[in-house]
Parts: sequence; structure tokens; C-alpha cells
Amino acid sequence: IGVNTFVGKEQADSKPVELSRSSEDEKKHQVDNLNLFHLRNKAYSQKYLQRLEKAAFENENIFNELMEVVKYCSLGQITHTLFKVGGKYRRNM
Repeated sequence: IGVNTFVGKEQADSKPVELSRSSEDEKKHQVDNLNLFHLRNKAYSQKYLQRLEKAAFENENIFNELMEVVKYCSLGQITHTLFKVGGKYRRNM
């Protein structure tokens, strides 16, 4: 994850933004939490991801589906599902 900042002329002399870094233990804890979330919701996640994929494919408003799918699926799972339907943006280089 990057950090983007905009500094206007009136803020040019302000102190730099202090970044916070996670420790290895914090990173491991988050990965463990994600794995437990996936395991806990394994019985439901595919059903809700399929509903989301269908709604996106049929060009429906996906907001209602998203409100349900976030209860059982991670951001990565949701993103992967939407990429399958709509493709992935790639900037021209």
C-alpha cells in the first residue's frame, strides 16, 4: 500500500507525515485472522460470491449483494470475483 499526499503551497513548511509500520507479530496476527475468517465462513462464501458474480454479470446494482457478501467473504475474495466479471484495469505504460 502506498501513501499519496498533496501539499499545498501554504503547507510546504509543515513537518513530514510520520508513517507507521506493522510488526511481524501484527502481520502474522492479521493473516491468522483472515485464515480463521475464511475457515469460519467456508460453508457460505461460495454461495454469496456466486450471487455477487451473477449480479455483476447481469449488470445489476451490486450494492445489496455487497452488503451481504462482506459478512462471509474477504476483500480479496470479493475483488477476485469482480475481476472475473469485469476484468482488471491495467494502465497503459
